Amino acid sequence: MHAVVRSYSGAGARQLFDILQERKADVEATLRKVPGLVSYTLLGTDDGGMSVTVCTDKAGADESVKVARDWIQKNASNTHASPPVVAQGPVIVQIT
Repeated sequence: MHAVVRSYSGAGARQLFDILQERKADVEATLRKVPGLVSYTLLGTDDGGMSVTVCTDKAGADESVKVARDWIQKNASNTHASPPVVAQGPVIVQIT
């Protein structure tokens, strides 16, 4: 399995996460289409938020980054949020 974490902060990040919360059903439906999706978590922080995506392989994790970027561009570009800091790698332990 492979995971990717996208962290959003700075100008526009809080507004972006307000939109993500308002449109969470659409966000969920969009991310469910990612091949090999195992789990997706979206959480708000004081200055923005982050998402954690786990997929069966790196290709799925890479696709999730593209899908998220496209969704934001289409639905929340007016926030002018900075691109996220992206960290990814193989999953070592996952507890469900």
